[in-house]
Amino acid sequence: MLRDAIGDLELFIVGLTVSDSVMPKITVILDGPTGLGINECAMISRRLNRRIEERYGEDSVYSLEVTSPGADQPLTDPRQYTRHIGRSLALKLADGTEKTGVLTAATPEGVEIEEVIKQKTKKTTLPAAFYSFGDIKEAKVVISFK
Repeated sequence: MLRDAIGDLELFIVGLTVSDSVMPKITVILDGPTGLGINECAMISRRLNRRIEERYGEDSVYSLEVTSPGADQPLTDPRQYTRHIGRSLALKLADGTEKTGVLTAATPEGVEIEEVIKQKTKKTTLPAAFYSFGDIKEAKVVISFK
């Protein structure tokens, strides 16, 4: 049903939750190669509402939210990394270490980061290192207000 609502748009599902309450809340989080705008969210929401009503009847009681991941949300799908090439990422690795640096490449297997190390009053950028998605516990885009 959700894939039908997305149609031929170059979007992918990042998250889907349904609350267990009297009036269930369905939250659909989508992303794409260039992000997701309000118009796409509205269009997909209308399509999903139609599909839900066709399947479960017009008297179904639910709340539907179609959205994109917020800027502070971790990257959870390998396809999300490509559009962030050139931006800083903060990685938490499975071994407990943390790395921060510029994303220089993204492949289906992992990412390449030029790590920035702060030493007293100067910053040093290390050569790019590759991290597989299996080694990445969490990745967030570092928001900069320069």
